[in-house]
Parts: sequence; C-alpha cells; structure tokens
Amino acid sequence: MEKKISLSGIKPTGTPHLGNYLGLIKPGLELAKSYQALYFIADYHGLTTVRDGKEFERMTYDVAAVWLALGMNPADVTFFRQSDVPELFELTWILSCFSPKGLLNRAHAYKASVDANLRAERDPDDGVNMGLFTYPVLMAADILLYGSHIVPVGEDQRQHIEITRDIAEAFNNNYGKILVIPEAFIQPSVATVPGIDGRKMSKSYDNVIPIFAPANQVRKRVMSVVTDSRLPEEPKNPDECNVFNIYRHFASPEEVQAMRQKYARGGFGYGEVKQELFEVLERTFGEARSQYDAVSKDRVYLEKMLLEGAERARSMGAPLMRKVRKAVGVRSNR
Repeated sequence: MEKKISLSGIKPTGTPHLGNYLGLIKPGLELAKSYQALYFIADYHGLTTVRDGKEFERMTYDVAAVWLALGMNPADVTFFRQSDVPELFELTWILSCFSPKGLLNRAHAYKASVDANLRAERDPDDGVNMGLFTYPVLMAADILLYGSHIVPVGEDQRQHIEITRDIAEAFNNNYGKILVIPEAFIQPSVATVPGIDGRKMSKSYDNVIPIFAPANQVRKRVMSVVTDSRLPEEPKNPDECNVFNIYRHFASPEEVQAMRQKYARGGFGYGEVKQELFEVLERTFGEARSQYDAVSKDRVYLEKMLLEGAERARSMGAPLMRKVRKAVGVRSNR
C-alpha cells in the first residue's frame, strides 16, 4: 500500500526561526517516517517582498542548509526548489480561473494590507502587488500538483489550506475527482509560538529567535523576550509568560514540570529563566549549528541536491498535469 503524501514548504525570506522549526520543520521531519514527504523552498512566494536578487539566492541556499542540519535525509524525501518545477506555474493559472475574487479578498495577508491602508487613510490597494493578492492560488498549486494529503502548518496558515480545498472542490465539481482534497495538519501545542514581543513569532514582526544565529546573538534575543513587571519574590503564572511558552517546547517534561513549580513558588527574576531557556536552546541546536555552518558553504552540493529533488517532484506532478490538461481541453503531448 502506497504511503500518503505530506507536503511542507518554507519561504526564503530570512533565517528560519523557532516558530518555523516548531510549526513546520519538526512536524515535517516527523511525518516523513510514515508519509511520502515532499519539502520545498517557496522561492517564488518570496518574490512578493524580496527585491535583492543576490540576497534572495543566498537565503534560498540558507533554507536548504537548515533542513539538512536539522536531520533531513535527501535520499529519503523529495526536497526541491519551487521555481524548478514549471508545471506548477501552469497549474497556478488554471486554478486561478476557478478562484473567486471574493475568496482571495478574504485572504489574511491581503486583508491585513488593506486594513493597514485604510487606517492610514490611503487607497485600500496601495502597495499591494498581484503576487500578494494571488499568493493563495500559487500555494494551492504547490499543494495540489503532487496530490498532497496533508500539509503541516501553524494555526495562522489554516486559512490557506481552506482556500486550497475550496479551489480544488470548484475544479472537481466541474471536471470530476481529479484533485486530491488536502487536510491541514496542525499540532495544537505549537499552533502559535510567541515571539520576543509576545505576538506570534514572525519575520514580518522582527520578533524571532533564529535557529542557527551565533550563540551570543541567540542569547541577546532570548534576553530581550518581553515579560511582566512582577517582582522576583512574587509567584508567577507560567502560562502567561512568553519565556515559559517558548521554553516548554524544548525542555524535557521533567524540566517543564520543575519550571512550573518554580513559577508557582516565586523567588526568582526573569533573567534567570531566560538564561535557562538559552541553555535549553543551545542543547537542542548547538551541534546542528556546526553542521549548518559547514553545509551552508557548499553551494555545489546544495544545488545538485535541489535539482535532483526537482526532477523527482516533476515526475510526481506530470501525471496530474496530463489529467488536468485533458480535463480542461488543452492539447497535451507531454
């Protein structure tokens, strides 16, 4: 019996951070044990915001090095760069013809831009490019081209999977059951990871803790995590503390329980628990950081790996595209 397909993608728009690791990379690597796993670098998604070509290329290789350092084996999975799969962009256009504008109007990223413009008394679409507006359609193509059954995402990405399902169902209602309807895979415990300011950890907020920054930079970010004004001697609520809500994802169950008791007793300053968080992160990522530093310099190897992965991805997507072309009435000789 063939394994079902799991798909994970990450944009190369900055160094991957703890939120990426918990919401995407870690569950993606776990799913590879029981699913046929595809991981891709969503470089064309990144073009909505990145305008420096050399920096964009550097960040693309950086993402590849991160996955390798964290335990991905390219022999066991399909790991590739989005832009190396031309069938994807053909499918994007076809799916766009089944994507109601009203549906895309409600997409979070576009809606947030419109809301920001209205608050600033600007034109609603000021600064909005079509890449941002049609972003959910490209994401739908990413998922549907390979017949993905599940997509591990954070809670904030659930809407994209729902939009993908809506588009796929609209296509299938017209042409028959050609596209697999995917499911979001969300782990409730890591649905939202707080950043250093308490908001969701996000590169767009610049509130992240990078996975593989030098140790001194990681510590600096940890020490800047926002806390309340309780005095050291006062008991504290761990569930309301940004430091604890990061710590609990990386410490052992015994350490988490001991930390809860420490909060309940009080008698410590937040600097103390921030140091403990830093030490847990070093224990988790220190060895992998050395691997990342080594592999990130070998672009020849990274490029070879990505191109080999793209060939496997295209071989998976090609049969679906033949069915789609036939269904819509487009000549298909590929």
